[in-house]
Amino acid sequence: MELHISLTSTAMMGTSLDPQCKNLMNLCGSRLLAPSNIAKHCGAIQRSVHVINLDPAAEYFDYPILADIRDLISLDDAMEDDTLHFGPNGGLVFCMEYFAQNLDWIDEALDDVDDDYIIFDCPGQIELYTHIPVMRQFVDHLQNLNFRVCGVFIVDAQFMIEASKFVSGVMSALSAMVTLEIPHVNVMSKIDLLSKTSKKGLEKYLEPDMSLLLNDELNSDKISQKYMKLNHSIASLIDDFSLVKFLPLDITDEDSINDVLIQIDASIQYGEDLEHKEEKEFDPDDKEQDILEKFDCEYQGNG
Repeated sequence: MELHISLTSTAMMGTSLDPQCKNLMNLCGSRLLAPSNIAKHCGAIQRSVHVINLDPAAEYFDYPILADIRDLISLDDAMEDDTLHFGPNGGLVFCMEYFAQNLDWIDEALDDVDDDYIIFDCPGQIELYTHIPVMRQFVDHLQNLNFRVCGVFIVDAQFMIEASKFVSGVMSALSAMVTLEIPHVNVMSKIDLLSKTSKKGLEKYLEPDMSLLLNDELNSDKISQKYMKLNHSIASLIDDFSLVKFLPLDITDEDSINDVLIQIDASIQYGEDLEHKEEKEFDPDDKEQDILEKFDCEYQGNG
C-alpha cells in the first residue's frame, strides 16, 4: 500500500504565475504510481514536469530530479550517527522533522521553477500523514507560498480485495484527508496485476458502502462476535464522513493515468490561470499569396 501526497500549484502572486506542484506521498512500501510514469505521461502530452525527492531513504531514480532531500539529510546520516542510535523508522522520522525545520531548502529548490508541475516524491510512513505534523507543516508552508495543493493517496489493489484489509486502507486514507485538510484524490493502483476474478469484484471497492461491504464478513465465522459492534462502528464512521472513494489505475494504460491526472487537475483548477497562446487568424489573401509563390517557384524550376 502506498500513499502519495500530490501537491499542485497554479496560484497568482501579483502578476506572476506560480509553479504547478504535485507532491506524491508514498505509504507503506512499493512505488505504485512511480513519478517516472507520471513524468513520462506528462511528457507525452507536452506538459512540463519536475520531480523533487523528499524520501531520505531513497536509493535509485530512473528519472531526472530537480532536487533531492538527501543533499540536506539522508536516512544513513541519522542511522550512522553515534549519538542518535536510530533504527530505520526512527531515523526516517528524525530526517523529516529536520526537513520541517529547514524548509528554506525547498524554497531554494523552487526558486527557478515557473509554470510547471512539480512532483514531490515523499516517504512511506503513514504516521507522517496522520499524527506526526511534519507533512502538515510542509503543506501549510506551500499554501503560504500560494500553492494549490492536492493529496493523492495510493493503495495497492492486491491488498484491497478483502473487506477487512480494505477497511484499514480506507481508514488510513480518511485519516490523512482529515489531518492534511487539502483536496484529495484516492487511487487504487496495480489494477493490471489483479486476476480476472478479482477485477470482477473491484467495482464495490471503488465507491464503497462500508456497511454492505462488511456485512458478509461480519456475519461469517471469520470474526468473533465481540468485534462485530466495533466493526459496525468503524463502517458507520467511514460512511458518515462519505469522503473516500477510489480511482482505478493501470500504469500500463495511458488513458488510466490520464483519468487520474484529470481528477488532480480539477481539484487544483490546473490551467485556469495559464496564459493561452493566441491562434493566428486565417487570412484568405495570405493563403492565395502562398499558392502563387509556390506556383512561381515550380514554374521557374521547370524553366
